[in-house]
Amino acid sequence: VFMSMPGVPHEMKKMMTDLVLPRLAKKYQLPVLYHKVIRTIGIGESFLAEKIADWENALPPHIKLAYLPSLGEVKLRLTGFGNSLSQLETETNHLVEKLKERVGQFIYGYGETPIEVVIGETLRTRKLTLSIAESCTGGYLSHLITSVPGSSEYFLGTMIPYAYEIKMRQLGVKPETLEKYGAVSEPTIIEMANIVRAKFSTDIGVATSGIAGPGGATPDKPVGTVWIAYSDKHQTVTKKLQLTKDRMLNIKLASAAVLNLIRQSLPG
Repeated sequence: VFMSMPGVPHEMKKMMTDLVLPRLAKKYQLPVLYHKVIRTIGIGESFLAEKIADWENALPPHIKLAYLPSLGEVKLRLTGFGNSLSQLETETNHLVEKLKERVGQFIYGYGETPIEVVIGETLRTRKLTLSIAESCTGGYLSHLITSVPGSSEYFLGTMIPYAYEIKMRQLGVKPETLEKYGAVSEPTIIEMANIVRAKFSTDIGVATSGIAGPGGATPDKPVGTVWIAYSDKHQTVTKKLQLTKDRMLNIKLASAAVLNLIRQSLPG
């Protein structure tokens, strides 16, 4: 069977879904396919593969696994082949439960829902509010947060104290902190997260400060050095990232890391 379709991807996908596949299903007895996508964050593909190697090796022949890495996360797609959709769903869900025993701390969701949507839904459900102080990410993190419809229910606003002086004058980081430790440091990022939370009167404050590149590096702080922080009334959590030499990649990876830090640090 040959089908000719437009080369424009969105047109081709719609025709395939709405016209081609239904016609093929009417004409031929096709096997049932079932997909389950598990979304992980905070672990690289090779480390993830090592942790789940025994689980992967034990998969039944009719269920296949695909690794789908992207910026800051890895999606695992299980594809089952068979004659019964309900049986495939049951088998796949059982396998996911076994997977969670090994890497549950890295799983944040399923299907096509990205981390910023999951975080937003969690904040909305728990009636928590968020504010951000972004330096090296320059507003990209806020862009991800506000790309979610209804984000105004939990996201109050952002400060982008990019320059050294603005961190002091507008945000309120202590001059002695900056002078002693520098803008890209744990003491500075702690103050940034705590101060922005207080300024916006939010439940949670997060902050980023780093050297996105290609310039600005020092021997002890190379390009890709980024500090991130999470603050609420119970705790302040920090993390140092050592990323790449690519500026845009560092901005995106740091933003993904902050979203994961929020996920990990939210009060139970």
